[in-house]
Amino acid sequence: MDCFIKKIFDGKSDELVHIQFQKFSRGEFKNRAMIKVKESSGKFTVATTAEYARELVRAMGEKLGNGKTHVTGALISALDLQGFKYEERKMAMGVRKYMINREMTGNEIVDICDKITKAFIGLSFNVGEDELKVKDKSPKSAKGASSAPKEDAELKIDFCKLKTTDRKLIDGLVFDPEAAGAKKLEVYHDFIIKDIVVPPELKNEKDFAVIREKAHRKGKIIRYLNINENKTKKEIDFEA
Repeated sequence: MDCFIKKIFDGKSDELVHIQFQKFSRGEFKNRAMIKVKESSGKFTVATTAEYARELVRAMGEKLGNGKTHVTGALISALDLQGFKYEERKMAMGVRKYMINREMTGNEIVDICDKITKAFIGLSFNVGEDELKVKDKSPKSAKGASSAPKEDAELKIDFCKLKTTDRKLIDGLVFDPEAAGAKKLEVYHDFIIKDIVVPPELKNEKDFAVIREKAHRKGKIIRYLNINENKTKKEIDFEA
């Protein structure tokens, strides 16, 4: 599993990276895509913010493969969704919540992640001894620096929780060489969106919603690491 931040630092981009930034306007967005990891005797306890939900669900689905597990949670969207099975649909304030509570194969989970791109995927399930829990509620919308928590405020990192012994899952989230072997670490990011780049094929598009969805965000990501209480920082320019 390569998370969207790793793809950017590797100089890569794809549709899933683009989707992560669709909701952002120009501005500075602090404390995004946060991760906490603790390791003890080869067992990892991971907590993240909501940005990683789809990638974690997909990675665990890939690991399960043809095997089956009991899956609970929901797909959440402002749109009417089709192309997958759900047990119940709830609706409040224009938001649709498609509830899932049944046995699924890993391949079915991966298929949902790949085909249903306009929804938040909040699914929880086990794969062997690995356990993933994702909250089945809408993540908070993106807010600029003026709405960020105060510097000394405790940051809430608990939307997704993963318990695993699989080092590959961790390396997809924390890819920094200096973090290798760390027993305790935190990662968080500032997204600085400097420009909204409209592709040439959309120059005559009148529907602002289409422009907002397909336009690229261009700017900089600052990545902060706190590794065993030692703090470092790195940054990269990006367009996605």
